[in-house]
Amino acid sequence: MFRRVLTIALSCAAGLTVASCGSDYPLGPEQEAAAQNATSTLSGTITGAGSSAQGPAMNAWQAEFATMHPDVRVQYSPDGSGAGRGALLAGAVDFAGSDAYLSEEELEESREVCGPEGAFNIPAYVAPISIAFNLPGIEELNLDAATIARIFRGEITRWNDPAIASQNEGVDLPDTRITPVSRSDDSGTTENFTDYLHAVVPEIWTNEADGTFPAGLAGENAKGNAGVVSTVAATEGAVTYADDSAVGPPLGRAKLLVGDEYVAVSSEAAAAAVDEAEPVEGRAEFDIALNLDRKTTAPGAYPLVLVSYHIFCSTYEDEQTANLVKTFGTFVVSEEGQQAAAVAAGSAPISENLSERATEAINTISVEE
Repeated sequence: MFRRVLTIALSCAAGLTVASCGSDYPLGPEQEAAAQNATSTLSGTITGAGSSAQGPAMNAWQAEFATMHPDVRVQYSPDGSGAGRGALLAGAVDFAGSDAYLSEEELEESREVCGPEGAFNIPAYVAPISIAFNLPGIEELNLDAATIARIFRGEITRWNDPAIASQNEGVDLPDTRITPVSRSDDSGTTENFTDYLHAVVPEIWTNEADGTFPAGLAGENAKGNAGVVSTVAATEGAVTYADDSAVGPPLGRAKLLVGDEYVAVSSEAAAAAVDEAEPVEGRAEFDIALNLDRKTTAPGAYPLVLVSYHIFCSTYEDEQTANLVKTFGTFVVSEEGQQAAAVAAGSAPISENLSERATEAINTISVEE
């Protein structure tokens, strides 16, 4: 028997209220009208937690899904990828959002709450990670991986350092102290960022990829994408890594050296990098965890990208929950769901082939016997 503890009251108490726990939920007039005309007979509540990077996309998914299924509540708490995976493994939520796929140890642990086949990973959200900085008057810089690594290790401490200046001829770089800002929480964004640095410049970034930023390095930290971006916006000379959807004025963005060219952040460049990805070996048939080629030199690819997953149980203890999870999961990976995320968060829609594979995998979800 699963250790499920999912009730609306408990969900609300836990703060899973991005889509309200009350009788109403956030719909605009057009969505309200569409919901009133919906013919869906589905009803109930499902809860999720995890990736803060997915926050803007999740808001869009919830709103669009509500127009199709007005009697269904999808509640999601953007507490960070590690927290989301932990909540799923504890049986406290129905699905997790995570910017890193489940480890082998987590997959084994998932069998306790998700049945003999455990949980599985489905790519749901693809987005570039920006190197965002606060230098008034400068909107864009060229940076290679070695320079980024040395900045976040505290080895490059001024913005007019020769390592930065040599890549940005003609830019009037100030003699301003650099303040690196990292995530304080267990973060899939951090895991993707450190994975990129360790893969491309392992001689500088000697730490293995990890969701927790290495202790003892210079700088400040804050919780969530919104937290680090807010800190950088308030600190002249600060720099961080964050989901690009969270970055806006007054912050500038770095172009990344890929092969022989500097590539700007964009959803198209992120999608080009994901096209180079390979399946993780040794996973179950319907587990779509991906290994990104961080060292790709493919033209126009931006390899500092995260593939954020929805992690589902292979079996649920009741038919209602299984049906709701399958219906919502299928919507998210559909063309309509991916377009909603792209409009709201600037994400890169997954390919048609990947969408079909994801749909097939989600449809294997069953009910505990």
